[in-house]
Amino acid sequence: MGPRFITMEGGEGAGKSTQAKRLAKALETRGIACIVTREPGGSPGAEQIRQLLVEGDPGRWDGRTETLLVFAGRVDHIERTLKPALEAGRWVICDRFTDSTYVYQGIGRGVDRETIRRIESVAIGDFKPDLTLILDLPVSVGLERAKARRSAENRFEGFDATFHERLRGAFRDIANRHADRCILLDASGSEDAVAQSIWNAVASRFNL
Repeated sequence: MGPRFITMEGGEGAGKSTQAKRLAKALETRGIACIVTREPGGSPGAEQIRQLLVEGDPGRWDGRTETLLVFAGRVDHIERTLKPALEAGRWVICDRFTDSTYVYQGIGRGVDRETIRRIESVAIGDFKPDLTLILDLPVSVGLERAKARRSAENRFEGFDATFHERLRGAFRDIANRHADRCILLDASGSEDAVAQSIWNAVASRFNL
């Protein structure tokens, strides 16, 4: 079996980074080499752009500027991290990818979907995941978890609950519209329970 590109999506506090590491460990115990990466970020240049996006005041950028920053980082991430790993035969597990742009900058910040699609087409072409796992949980639970982290990367947590409810609805809509690629998973259970449901989804999709 060739390498696979798996993304994890969801709102704030959904547990994506934790579950990405757990999935990687589960794959590696079965002899599958993989890397875990994230967006914004995932390469030295993209990590610098990440700081611009996730730190500071919520009103620091408008939606279009955010979108351009996200895709600038994404191009660097793909060229310097994702493609080299996949070409070397490794599986890639990425915490967020383009779906988050359509949700956060599109539905959240009001950037027209067609504008994002055109930028995506120019920036990354048809580069997309083989499987996307969307971790879903109530907004109040996710924000509580996110705030408990006490991280400086809290810019998006500063937006109001209505903003985050729109994000949750948008992720669920993506899962419905792209059922061939996306699987919606309940992330409100224990870490172990969520890890098991993720493994079941991955093992079923790729016949592991």
